[in-house]
Amino acid sequence: MRNWLLPEYIADILPATARQVESAKAAMLEGFRVAGYELVLPPLIEYIDSLVSEGDDTLDLKTFKLDDQLSGRQLGLRADITPQVARIDAHLLGERTGVTRLCYAGSVVHSRPSGLTSSREPLQVGAELYGYAGIEADLEIIELMLSTLEKTGVKKLRLDVGHIAIYRGLAAAAGLSSEVSRELFSLLQNKDAAGIAARVAGVAEPYRSAFLALPELYGPAAVLDKARTRLPSLPEVELGLMQLSAIARAMEDRVELSFDLAELRGDFYHTGLMFAAYAPGWSDAIARGGRYDNVGRRFGRARPATGFSLDLRDLLRILPQRDSSRGIRVAARHLPAAAAEVARLRAEGEMVVVDYLGESAAALNCDRELAPAADGWQLAPFN
Repeated sequence: MRNWLLPEYIADILPATARQVESAKAAMLEGFRVAGYELVLPPLIEYIDSLVSEGDDTLDLKTFKLDDQLSGRQLGLRADITPQVARIDAHLLGERTGVTRLCYAGSVVHSRPSGLTSSREPLQVGAELYGYAGIEADLEIIELMLSTLEKTGVKKLRLDVGHIAIYRGLAAAAGLSSEVSRELFSLLQNKDAAGIAARVAGVAEPYRSAFLALPELYGPAAVLDKARTRLPSLPEVELGLMQLSAIARAMEDRVELSFDLAELRGDFYHTGLMFAAYAPGWSDAIARGGRYDNVGRRFGRARPATGFSLDLRDLLRILPQRDSSRGIRVAARHLPAAAAEVARLRAEGEMVVVDYLGESAAALNCDRELAPAADGWQLAPFN
């Protein structure tokens, strides 16, 4: 089979799996609904400056771009739905002054895959909470993420938590230039200890020692006490450690916990707590989230915000099997006379399949057939 049918890292989802995906997506959205999250459906394509904020090089590289022949402006295929939902909260729902909970499910498109086994068309499902800066909002989102994964069938979850504001506070206090801060950020993302040491060689104390300590500050909740002795007392550091401690207290009996103060693998727009869910059998996180306060400022309204998202394609192999019930066969020659009965059965949720070719029960996935009877129609076994 020639490979020109689909681009690399793009794949079809065939009937049985497609039904599993849609059923799982519907179950997730229903779980969001009963928790108070309203569904929004942003467009697949919009102006690039709405999709990618200035300085977000990672998202910019992921985003396919094209020219709009109507306006002459540059368009983008969305690579992440979160900025679109922030736009909706800030602009279209701007009259709301309290807490707004929104959720979504849809395809995004990446110009390059995130990993060797990643799709360039993730099925992104997520939930976002706007309008409340308290740690309770982050805990609500984390609990929603964990329960969503558990209901889908993921076992033995582990929650990794970090806090990007700790690094940014240190970088600001150390007087790092934007260029140096970005380079050091990348080194920390890759856990490159030698590169970090070389990059901060000329940084004044206590910040040099703090940057060197960050990659070593990971593990169970006890690492937070260690961080207090190794990091300088800055407002961002104190607040970050306080929030991480609150997560530890609230979640210690809920899920296996791990903290990592050099965990900076969130998106550019994150501003505080960041968290990711891992489980045996997956080489990378299966869901990620965090706080991204004020990202709506460029859309006209800055608001506290926190949320999470996952790629439903990552869960394909463990999605619940589709309903095993089989259908009802009706011979094509009987359809005109049986139309009313077929409509009644379908209205009750039965699958009724019209058989044009005289196919087998296995081919039609049917175990019963609609047969003429003296007083109308009856269901009979179909083998």
